[in-house]
Amino acid sequence: QVQLQESGGQLVQAGGSLRLSCSASGRTFSTYTMAWFRQAPGKEREFVAAIRRSTTTQYYQNTHYAASVKGRFGISRDSAKNTVYLQMNSLKPEDTAVYYCAADAADTISVVSSDFGSWGQGTQVSVSS
Repeated sequence: QVQLQESGGQLVQAGGSLRLSCSASGRTFSTYTMAWFRQAPGKEREFVAAIRRSTTTQYYQNTHYAASVKGRFGISRDSAKNTVYLQMNSLKPEDTAVYYCAADAADTISVVSSDFGSWGQGTQVSVSS
């Protein structure tokens, strides 16, 4: 399995932007499909975005987003740095949650949290109105 560590969460005003980072250990980072999930207080963990594992070149990307963030959030990965990013723009108070990075060894994009075998500790994002 791969070890994951998120960073970049903080308090931001509505309409602002943040970029979350997830650093992964291990040489096989490029073989994992990576995703971001989030969990708000009193709610279940929900899918945010995912990016398929790298295949032929570092520029190959196949991404998927939750409807609630599509057009505002962008997921990307840098295999040279073993890092996946979540760029969050036009933030809303309802984006407030703990954001988790997750890794899945399968070569498909899943939105189901139980399909992901590795998880980070999470980073808090708070959006004030």
